[in-house]
Amino acid sequence: MLKSSLALAAAALVAIAPVAATAQEADAAAQATADAPATDQRVFQPISYDMAVDPDNILLLDLSNGQRVAIRLMPSWAPQHVDRVKTLARQGFYDGIIFHRVIEGFMAQTGDPTGTGTGGSQLPDLKQEFNKMPHVRGTVSMARAASEDSANSQFFIVFLPRFSLDNKYTNFGRVISNMAAVDAIQRGEPPANPTRIVQASIASDNKPVPAAPAPRIEANISADELNAPIGN
Repeated sequence: MLKSSLALAAAALVAIAPVAATAQEADAAAQATADAPATDQRVFQPISYDMAVDPDNILLLDLSNGQRVAIRLMPSWAPQHVDRVKTLARQGFYDGIIFHRVIEGFMAQTGDPTGTGTGGSQLPDLKQEFNKMPHVRGTVSMARAASEDSANSQFFIVFLPRFSLDNKYTNFGRVISNMAAVDAIQRGEPPANPTRIVQASIASDNKPVPAAPAPRIEANISADELNAPIGN
C-alpha cells in the first residue's frame, strides 16, 4: 500500500511540475511585455495646405510686421503638444510675446512671456512626443530645456531644413501660408527691435486681424512756439 501511495504521489508531482513551469514562463513573458518599449501607434497624416480644411487645427499668428501667418497643427503627430498650443492661444497667452531668439538660416523662437528664453506658462511641462517627421523649412517645433520632457509654451519655426533636430524636438506643425512673413521676423538674441505676436488664434474661432495702431501724428509747432524763450 505504501509503495502504491508513493507511486501515486510521484505521478502527481510529475503532472504538476509542467503546469508550474508554464505558469512561471507566462509570468516572465507578461513582465517582459510590460517592460518592453511601447510601439508607436501614431498614424502620421500628411499636411493639408487648404485653409478651408479642418480650421480647428490651424493656428493663426498676427505679427507686428502687419502680416498673418497660418500654421497647420498636426494632432496625429503630437496630440498633447497641439492641445497645449491651442489652449494657450485661446487663453490669449501668446498675445504680445516677442520672437526672442531669431537666428539667420536656422529658426525663430517665441512663446516666452519674459522674453528671455527661460519662461513659460503656468501649465505643467509636457512629456516629449518625438516623431519621425523631419524638420524642414516651415516646420513648427516645441522648444525645451535639457530634459526631453520639459517643453511648455515656447516653440520655434525653422527657416531652412535642420535634420539634426529630428527625434530630439517635438515637431507638431508646418507653416501653410505666408512663410515670407516668418522670413521677415527681426533677427537677434534678442533682436534690438523684436517682432511680436500681436494675436494668436485658432482659425475656427474666426478672430479678425487686429487693427493696426494709428500712426502717430506730430502736433504742428507755431512760429510763436519756436521763438519762445527756453525755460529752465
